[in-house]
Amino acid sequence: MCVAAPGAPQPPADKARQTYLWDLPTRLFHWALVALVVAAFISAKVGGNAMLWHGRIGLTILGLLTFRIVWGFVGSTYARFTRFVRGPATIRAYLRGEWHGLGHNPLGALSVLALLGILVLQAATGLLSNDDIVFEGYLASLVGTELSTKITGIHHLLEKVLLLLLVAHIGAIAFYARVKKQNLVRPMITGWTEGKPCQSAKGGGVTAFLVAIAIAALAVWAASGALLPSPPPAPPPSAAPAW
Repeated sequence: MCVAAPGAPQPPADKARQTYLWDLPTRLFHWALVALVVAAFISAKVGGNAMLWHGRIGLTILGLLTFRIVWGFVGSTYARFTRFVRGPATIRAYLRGEWHGLGHNPLGALSVLALLGILVLQAATGLLSNDDIVFEGYLASLVGTELSTKITGIHHLLEKVLLLLLVAHIGAIAFYARVKKQNLVRPMITGWTEGKPCQSAKGGGVTAFLVAIAIAALAVWAASGALLPSPPPAPPPSAAPAW
């Protein structure tokens, strides 16, 4: 008989044969990131004054990513990196059909790490970039105009890499839904998936959540340029001639 682990959420009557997989902070992070990445793409394509919002969105994305990285160490069972980041042997077992775990599969874990890594690089280069018109990254003054322009080129290149990863990610979700008859979206909405209740996620309580939020807020504050010295005051206007 399978008995739920101490501290694990107990499934309601209509979910007696399901496992609590994704905690609420992980789900909120996921969907907030989806919305903000879409908004970042749209604002970048619109350009002009929308770039001011593009910068704010990028700063918010950086905060989300910082939260998720911290949550990967202090969050609940299946949100932790130690749970789903595996070595080559586990990947080979998965490819042979011998892996039957819950949460991210070994290849999916690589996809998650790649997406997080590219998004971190995208956010970091955005802080140092400019568009030569309206927008200047919050930390662009640290590197000067010439280097900032080069970093802007990297930022645009990473955008294409990110698009490819997102297409692959969506394609994998569609493959699982159509071929393997496994809905990967529903658990990210409800938190529950098919499985033994004794394997339900635990951990990642209020204290861990507050710690992750505090670190994310600190990262956003620093990335916003709050630590940069104040610009020198503008020179006073020259006096008009007396005649």
